[in-house]
Amino acid sequence: MLKKIFKVFLLVIASIILLIYVSGYSYLFRAARLTYMKGENSSTIDDGKYFPSKIISKGRPKRWPTDDFYNKIKLTNSLKKHLEETETTAFLVVKNGKIFQEHYWYGYGKYKPSNSFSLAKTITVLLLGKAIDDGRFLNADQNFSDFYPEFSPNDFGKNLTLRNLASMESGLDWKEDYKNPFLPNAAAYYGFSLADVVFNKKLITMPGEKFEYQSGATQLLGFAIGRAVGMPLSLYASSMLWKPLGMENDADWSTDDMGIEKTFCCIQSNARDFAKIGYLLLNKGKIDSVPLISENFINEMTTPTEKSDGVYGMGLWINNDYRIPHYYMRGLNGQYVVVIPQYDMIIIRLGKKEGDEKDSKNRPKETEFYIDEVLKMMTKN
Repeated sequence: MLKKIFKVFLLVIASIILLIYVSGYSYLFRAARLTYMKGENSSTIDDGKYFPSKIISKGRPKRWPTDDFYNKIKLTNSLKKHLEETETTAFLVVKNGKIFQEHYWYGYGKYKPSNSFSLAKTITVLLLGKAIDDGRFLNADQNFSDFYPEFSPNDFGKNLTLRNLASMESGLDWKEDYKNPFLPNAAAYYGFSLADVVFNKKLITMPGEKFEYQSGATQLLGFAIGRAVGMPLSLYASSMLWKPLGMENDADWSTDDMGIEKTFCCIQSNARDFAKIGYLLLNKGKIDSVPLISENFINEMTTPTEKSDGVYGMGLWINNDYRIPHYYMRGLNGQYVVVIPQYDMIIIRLGKKEGDEKDSKNRPKETEFYIDEVLKMMTKN
């Protein structure tokens, strides 16, 4: 009797496994292995090492200069408490082109990499700007179907532009959810083929009519850039960003099993090098007064769109409603590169959790908090 029950049990398990594979959810096995079987319930800033990747090579490193008051002023009690509660791993402040504050926890240091998550979206849009400057695209309003004609089965697809993808107005059938393992974010993150995930999604509304933050849109943009430049995006990012910016370390860009970079996320780098992306934005696309990316394109990135109700530009979140206007790169679990032009300042925060408080437009209030606390510290010098 027990032997018969055991056989039935094995048959049920085998049937479930077969059903998972047939249904296209085989990535769930990888997801379970990299989360639950490691004591986690979701992706983490340390799991980049479990995925295939390509190197974004640095060139000649250019180290950040430090401010005269470098780390001489203590973090405010409120800031320290928040950073502890959110399990922050890196907190960096660059003021007037020099590092003013730099702190690391949980075994992290200046050069230990961690997962960017959606900070990579901003980098992908910067590569779009560079590709436009290089003549690989006509402009941001060029049609996506010029590069992927098969993605225009109806008028929606024929009207999809690169700008629509960069500004999150694609009309794609994509529910942005990081917790549901059956939705496309998990399939893109843990799956084996990004093309199978994003090209199987349809456009369900006319592009340009509605703002909806979607990782699938940035992944489609990455496919278009890759086809236009004719090389892996990690190589293009190396020659067009990492080397000219003088990054201090190579970075790893996670890929699917086909070797395609996950342009919606997953660059493994550090606070110092992410700060240089912020510095490029702060300086309107220039580095050492030399134009690297068109100032007009940077202005488009940092200008909020009407459809987003003023919260998003192209690859950047924007808060011009606060008394100190700022814009920022934002990744899952509170990865931030916050740019504050009024004070010639950049704040980088990396870590394991993010705060819960949101403003009236559902933006994280952490960016405002970080700005306020750092300004309090600056008044002490």
